[in-house]
Amino acid sequence: IFEDLFNIAGKSFYQDLNPIKINPLFQYIFPSGKTMKYSTNIDELSKEVQKLTGDKEEIFRLYKFFEHGAKIFKFSNETFLAAELESKLVGSRVCIITNATVRNLYGRLAEAFFGGLDVTFFEIEDGEQYKSFQTYRAVIDFLVSKEFDRTLNLVALGGGVVGDLCGFVSATYLRGVNFIQIPTTLLAQVDSSVGGKTGINHPAGKNLIGAFYQPSAVLIDPDVLLSLPKREYVAGLAEVIKYGLIYDQDFFSWIESNASNLASREIPAVATAITRSCEVKAEIVSLDERELGIRAILNFGHTVGHAIETVSGYGTWLHGEAVSIGIEMACSLSHKMGLIELDVLERIRRTLIDLGLPIAASNLSDSDVDRLVDTIRLDKKVKDGLLTFILILEIGKVKIETGVSEKSVREVLIKALSN
Repeated sequence: IFEDLFNIAGKSFYQDLNPIKINPLFQYIFPSGKTMKYSTNIDELSKEVQKLTGDKEEIFRLYKFFEHGAKIFKFSNETFLAAELESKLVGSRVCIITNATVRNLYGRLAEAFFGGLDVTFFEIEDGEQYKSFQTYRAVIDFLVSKEFDRTLNLVALGGGVVGDLCGFVSATYLRGVNFIQIPTTLLAQVDSSVGGKTGINHPAGKNLIGAFYQPSAVLIDPDVLLSLPKREYVAGLAEVIKYGLIYDQDFFSWIESNASNLASREIPAVATAITRSCEVKAEIVSLDERELGIRAILNFGHTVGHAIETVSGYGTWLHGEAVSIGIEMACSLSHKMGLIELDVLERIRRTLIDLGLPIAASNLSDSDVDRLVDTIRLDKKVKDGLLTFILILEIGKVKIETGVSEKSVREVLIKALSN
């Protein structure tokens, strides 16, 4: 299934002064086994692909891969706008969607970043419970009142809630306007800002309303993570470890070895984690943008995680915390089904704990299992009423399993919650 996947030949690193592009060098592998190395000149690269394969579908995937990339930058880099961002803007009007906390920290920097443009801010409340239709309606009403047209640039400055909501507004206001992501949480930097998923929650479940809509740019400054509350920063590490578990055994081993540096926010380690996480997600999304197949593995840990968030009440658990618990339960389910040995399960649990992540939902008990299972049945991966889980076969390799026994799911949930 990965025959025509991009493999990384170069290694990105964090630079203080110059913005860098994730994946500065590519090695493209074709089904025939031929390989080719090129820089990030997309037009030159696409011509070579066509020479070797004559396959337009390869060209499409090639462009999609570049489209899902991200750039690491620093707010203090005054040349970045002219050098990199100007081509991503469609007009002179910018509306930055954020919350009060992030605006107080980075609002002036962001406004200066878009220097010379007409910049407007709209603040939403902070918290998962505000990723709602009511907030969506408030943003739309504001844009209409300001008479923004299709030359509007909508910018998400914040975490996953801001990014998901702003992206959905971008996808639907005037049937689509330009969208730029500037994520300020670790979870948003390594996951929700890349890949084009946007949406809002419904009382019955997370992200039941939304659209696939790609940002024209994703701009990441690792230094902003130093201002995050510890709990929120640590929660984002759940998405980092996910990439190692589903796709890259070496990355997981690196996370194990660097758990202390990651937990203490050492920027070189954090920048490496962000870079590799974005690389993995971009590679997978480039193969399956609309989640009709392989992209579903990115939901590892999310089936139970989303259910925990919904049943507990949005905001009780941070998304990353719920995903961490969901990862543990998915691995426990995999162990119960004979897919991994106990020592592998214990290794994964130990790494989650070393990063400071939870592995059990302490607010729930076995009496909540019925509600959890009912919520899991609403999961977007359910097919023809059959429960579907992402299960781990070994570190770095997972599978999509449809028709997982509800009895097995209940037993794993009961055991986890009773402990």
